[in-house]
Amino acid sequence: MPPLRLTLAAACLAAAPIATLAQVTVKNDGQWRALVTAGASISSGNSDSTSINLNGEAVKATQIDKITLNAKALYVNNDGAESENRMAAGGHYQRDLNQRIFGFAQLDALRDEPANLSSRTSVGAGVGYHVIRRDDLTFDLSTGLGYSRERYVEPEVVDGSSRDSYNNLELILAEESSHRLTDTTTFRQKLTLLPNLRNNDQMRAIFDASLSVAMTSRLALTASVSHRYDSDPGPGLKKGDTLFITGVTFRID
Repeated sequence: MPPLRLTLAAACLAAAPIATLAQVTVKNDGQWRALVTAGASISSGNSDSTSINLNGEAVKATQIDKITLNAKALYVNNDGAESENRMAAGGHYQRDLNQRIFGFAQLDALRDEPANLSSRTSVGAGVGYHVIRRDDLTFDLSTGLGYSRERYVEPEVVDGSSRDSYNNLELILAEESSHRLTDTTTFRQKLTLLPNLRNNDQMRAIFDASLSVAMTSRLALTASVSHRYDSDPGPGLKKGDTLFITGVTFRID
C-alpha cells in the first residue's frame, strides 16, 4: 500500500499546480463541508497482518459559531489476533461570546475492546480564549468540566472494588492550534488534560496531531499521531497507547 500512495502522489503533483489547504474547508456560510481519510495495509508470508483505518470530519460554521463532527475506526490483526479494534465518534459545538472568548460543549464516545473498554461516553462544557486568530495560524486555550462513564468488557478493579462500570467528574484543560505551513501543507494539534475530580491521583490525557499535504484540490496525503494516557488503565494494561497512521484524504466541499 505505501508504494501505491507514493506513486499516486507523484502523478497528481506532476499533473497540476496546487494552491489549496490540506484540511477541511471552513467558511462562515452555514454550509456543511467534510473530509474522509482512508488507509489500509495487508502483508503475508512469515507473518500475516491486516490494518484498516477510516476517519471522517465534518464542519458547519457561521460568523459566530461552529459545529464539528468526527468519527474514527481502526482495526489491526496480527497473525489471527486482534491488536486493535477501536471505534470513536464525537461532536463539538463552539460559539463566540466576543472576538476573543467563546463557549463550548462536547460529546465523545469510544469503544476499545483490546483495552477492556466496552464503551466510554464523555460530555463536557466550558469556555475558551482565542489567543491567536489568523488565516495561517490559530491557537486556542479552553477549560471546563466533564463527566465520563466507562463500561468494561471484563470486570475491572477500580477504587479497590471489582466493577462493570465506572463514572466520574473531570476537569477539562485543553490547548489547540492549526498551522498553514505552505499553500499545500497544514499541521494541526490538540492536547487535552482530564484530571479526575473524584480521585485526585488519577488523570487522563489525549494528544492528537496531523500533517496533511495536498495533492489536488480534493486529495491529500496525511500522517497522524494519537497518544492516549491513563494513569490507572487497569491490571495488565499500559498507561500509554500511541498510534501512528498514514492515509489518503478526500475533501467534500
